[in-house]
Amino acid sequence: MTTNDPTLRRCEWCGEDELYQHYHDNEWGMPLFNDEILFEFILLEGVQAGLSWITVLKRRENYRKVYDQFNAEKIARYTPKKIEKLLQNPQIIRNRLKVQSAVKNAKAYLALKDQGITLSDFLWSFVDGEPIVNKWTKSNQVPATTPESERMSKELKRKGFNFVGPTITYALMQSAGMVNDHLVSCFRHDECNNYKNLSSAKRR
Repeated sequence: MTTNDPTLRRCEWCGEDELYQHYHDNEWGMPLFNDEILFEFILLEGVQAGLSWITVLKRRENYRKVYDQFNAEKIARYTPKKIEKLLQNPQIIRNRLKVQSAVKNAKAYLALKDQGITLSDFLWSFVDGEPIVNKWTKSNQVPATTPESERMSKELKRKGFNFVGPTITYALMQSAGMVNDHLVSCFRHDECNNYKNLSSAKRR
C-alpha cells in the first residue's frame, strides 16, 4: 500500500505519481527471491529499454493479461501468429523485437530450470546472495551500471537471454533488491535492509 504521510521522504524519482509511489513503497529495493516474479521483471525491464519505467509500469497489468500472467511455459510456445496478434494489441508496447524477446527469454528461463538452476539462485549469485546496501545521499550518485550488472548481463546472454544489457540488469538488481539504492534520506532505505527479519511467508 502507498502511505499518504506527507512527512515521509521518498526517493526523488517517484515524484507525485500515485502508481509510481506505490511501486516505490512496496516493491523497489525489497529483496525478491520468487522465480516467477523475477522472470516477470526480466521481461518488463527488457520492455523498458529506451523508455521510462513509468511507461512500462502503467502497462504492467495489461502485460500480465496478454502474457498469460507471465507463464513462461505458455510464452515459450507463442507462435509467429500469436506474436503478430500481440503486435496489434494497443495495451502493450508494440515493438517486434521486444515481443520476440519475451519468447526467447521464456525459453532461456525454462532451460535454466531444466538444468536444475533456479532463476533466484542464478541472479543472486552475482551479489553472493546478499543485497549490496548503498548509502547514496543524492540521486546523481546512483550508477547506471556496475561490475556486478555487467557480469550478470554477460552470463544472462550466454544463457540465451536477450534485452539484458548491463543497464537493464542493473535496473533489475534495483527492482529486485539485489542492491538497495534508496537514498539514505528515504524511509524505505532502512526498511529494505530489514528483509532478514521478515518471515519466509512475507518475503517476496
